[in-house]
Amino acid sequence: MNRRAEKRSRPGGKEDGMFRPGELVVYGSTGVCRVEGFAGLDQPGEDRGRRYYLLKPLWQDGVIYAPVDSGKVPMRPVMSREEAEALIDRMPGIQAAVCRGGTAQALAQQYQSAVRDGGHQALVELMKAIRRKQCLAASKNRRLGMVDERYMKQAERLLYGELATALGIPYDEVEDSIAARLEGEAESAGAGA
Repeated sequence: MNRRAEKRSRPGGKEDGMFRPGELVVYGSTGVCRVEGFAGLDQPGEDRGRRYYLLKPLWQDGVIYAPVDSGKVPMRPVMSREEAEALIDRMPGIQAAVCRGGTAQALAQQYQSAVRDGGHQALVELMKAIRRKQCLAASKNRRLGMVDERYMKQAERLLYGELATALGIPYDEVEDSIAARLEGEAESAGAGA
């Protein structure tokens, strides 16, 4: 993409940079939200002319007012069904992230960076790393650390929420759907050999 096109187009390829009411977007570390409309805030200290997206998270309660003209929190369209299926197909080849945190705080910063990035690959890498740690802890009759548990839940909520939306399935069926798809591919590959 050339520089001129980059300036005109916002993430998600919107030429005018705007999402429309009814569209599904991924908003930062909140996850999938429906754009309900636009609003202005009538709050002291707020710019009365500033427009906000009115976002309704799909997988949690609440309403978010996100400035239309702010790039502080990334917002992009939800991946397509084809992109979701391709991601699932790539999952076995994605390597676990290397956990470099010597302290709980350093580990939390590394995990937060992956979650804030919101990239699908980074979330899969993070989840695989934490699952590896979980297996190691279980083999020693220990529990996973609180930082690991918290970020595993957050990564799952972000990734599974977007996959559920893209695939049109209930959130609680995503993990089984991934396993079934990968198992089906393994059987197909075995039959062709």
